[in-house]
Amino acid sequence: MKPAHDLINARIMWCRRQREQACTESEMEEWRAEEDGLRDALLNMNQADAHRLNTTEIFRRYELGLRDGRGLLHVAEVEHVAPDIATKSTTDYSNGDR
Repeated sequence: MKPAHDLINARIMWCRRQREQACTESEMEEWRAEEDGLRDALLNMNQADAHRLNTTEIFRRYELGLRDGRGLLHVAEVEHVAPDIATKSTTDYSNGDR
């Protein structure tokens, strides 16, 4: 798996492309809020209080970006700390024992 920061940066770029194609100002702001959430996750920040002043949808999109970014960082941390967990089992069932 790619490092989490690469995945988050790729998602930020995707949000930017979506923002450039947005048809309304509110849609642009929603994509920008998601970018902000992703960036804050990457920088270990939380600016949710500032985003609460926006519309419910913009705040929701900030939280989505923040949650997804943190999730990607958590997965990367788990893979780094215990990379074998997903591929190894502590019990070998190949001989039919259970």
